Amino acid sequence: MTAFRISPAVADAFPGTLIALVTATGLRGREPWPATTAALEDLEQQLADGSWRPADEADPRIEAWHTAYRSFGTNPRRVRPSVDALGRRMAKKGSLPRINPAVDSYNAVSVRHGLPAGAFDLDHVTGDVDIRYADGTEEFTPLGEPGTVENPEPGEIVYADAVGVLTRHWNHRDAHRTRVTEDSTRVAFVLETLHASRDGHLLKAAAEELRDLLAPHTGHSAVHYLGPEQPRATV
Repeated sequence: MTAFRISPAVADAFPGTLIALVTATGLRGREPWPATTAALEDLEQQLADGSWRPADEADPRIEAWHTAYRSFGTNPRRVRPSVDALGRRMAKKGSLPRINPAVDSYNAVSVRHGLPAGAFDLDHVTGDVDIRYADGTEEFTPLGEPGTVENPEPGEIVYADAVGVLTRHWNHRDAHRTRVTEDSTRVAFVLETLHASRDGHLLKAAAEELRDLLAPHTGHSAVHYLGPEQPRATV
């Protein structure tokens, strides 16, 4: 079992935080995922015909993350929140990247709802996971760059386990060690908002949508919520 915790300092600084943890065990990433394929193609068609566009930095959902990034010293136009970067890429290219079915599923849900999303292969997480301020001594190896080691800036919000940082700048980029591949079988997917009172319904709808995409391809799935009022969830 892995516990996810939001630190008191982060909870105090961002009291509207609500995080959905969608867990899947017995995940089967090498079989066809037709519902995920359809979800991606539907979004791309809506973009093409002009009936929908990804949220941009003028949208309150994205603007809130820009404000949060600036509060801990990150320039959000140089280092963008994941949903902002993904939406901009989609708006420019007209399509979302195809990585693998599990990643494609949370990317589709993230962009559709304008909420940051990520995932961790729990078989490569060591100990519990804390959402906390970095002290600057931690190490982080970015996704896709196994030979690179970075040190988060002191005061930067990170996801971290007992070994190192799993996500820098709160939700900008995940670590290579806990990346989700076709062979990942035990995964925690993360969806986030900083304004639960305004966007909590979106978060819950997004979590259920993601769970529905995962359900045909996993032995068991569940949704847990994490925030200042419930700062710990065990998955």
